Amino acid sequence: MSASKQLPLDALVRALGPLRAAGRTVALANGAFDLLHVGHVRYLQGAKELADVLVVAVNSDASVRAAKGADRPVIPDHERAELVAALACTDFVTVFEEPDVRHIIRALKPDVHVKGTDYTPETIPERDEVIANGGRVAVAGDPKDHSTTALTRRLLR
Repeated sequence: MSASKQLPLDALVRALGPLRAAGRTVALANGAFDLLHVGHVRYLQGAKELADVLVVAVNSDASVRAAKGADRPVIPDHERAELVAALACTDFVTVFEEPDVRHIIRALKPDVHVKGTDYTPETIPERDEVIANGGRVAVAGDPKDHSTTALTRRLLR
């Protein structure tokens, strides 16, 4: 079932067309989701509460390495995408190569772009792109008490 939720960006744009025509709203969340943990789940559940359809953009392996170092990700992108797609709150997943989701925002024009609580609405990096494309930004999830980096440190002790 989750494989049908995983789409390349062009197919995702097509899949959202009829949903939008039916009046459904779209939220976009993004991240690496390496070693999926409860903080990720709470973030995505909170994002889903803000719209009818939740699209999750998962960083590719190369973009995670560029952002977090040569030893990351722990889990390959296609497996991370599959795990995120398996969550009940997730409607669609796409993997992206770029360092941020500006091109996804331009293509999807989400009603709301949602980031975790390590951001504020004012510090969301893609905020200008979201607003320029007619959307709004929001923050969701619990306090940033969980992280893959902290989890990997605990595992390596």
